[in-house]
Amino acid sequence: MRFLLFASRNQKEILRDPLNLAFGIGFPLVVLLLLSTIQANIPVSLFEIEKLAPGIAVFGLSFISLFSGTLIAKDRSSSLMMRLFASPLTASDFILGYALPLFPMAIMQSVVCFIVSFFLGLPMNVNVMLALLVLVPTALLFIGIGLLAGSIFTDKQVGGICGALLTNLSAWLSGTWFDVNLVGGSFKTIAYLLPFVHAVNAGKAAIAGDYELIFPDLWWVIGYALGILIIAIFVFKKKMNKDAV
Repeated sequence: MRFLLFASRNQKEILRDPLNLAFGIGFPLVVLLLLSTIQANIPVSLFEIEKLAPGIAVFGLSFISLFSGTLIAKDRSSSLMMRLFASPLTASDFILGYALPLFPMAIMQSVVCFIVSFFLGLPMNVNVMLALLVLVPTALLFIGIGLLAGSIFTDKQVGGICGALLTNLSAWLSGTWFDVNLVGGSFKTIAYLLPFVHAVNAGKAAIAGDYELIFPDLWWVIGYALGILIIAIFVFKKKMNKDAV
């Protein structure tokens, strides 16, 4: 349990930047409200709330990568990290210490998204709770991506990779705005090789009550999340050994 004190410190660091927190939660909600308004004024079912809400929830979680990546990258560039390397903390302790305070933030972000969706017509039933559980591996996935990026790049580079590139990839290749099957071809192939569309599909299946369709997609997300977290620990350990020399 050595990482708990370190996790407490990281939580305080995150809460010191309320503007970015508000943006991470607020921007997906703005998109949700905008697309719902468009749906209310067009005659075809393009942005149905039952399909839109899980997609926006996944899109919102992509901002968690920016927080986790920036936090670890800034620590790596400071003298604090060198002092921490002299502590008994292992690479796994460091990664857990960064991930733990981000996880409640990710869940809160998804909860807020679904609460707003209730006012936009999303049925309030047990399937929403199931969708929140289904989003847990997705939260770990984005946290892991941020930690991996922060272990390799500087905080400015993390801002470009996680703040611009990743959010756009997760938006366009997840089926949040449109069904990737409508595009087909190489675009569909690439989308289904990545975890984002699987995360959205699993969330949609949970909301719709199609329970048998959840895990074929969710296994992709779980596999990616575990793989990226393991790679993040390995890379961070390598950085520890290099910086300690």
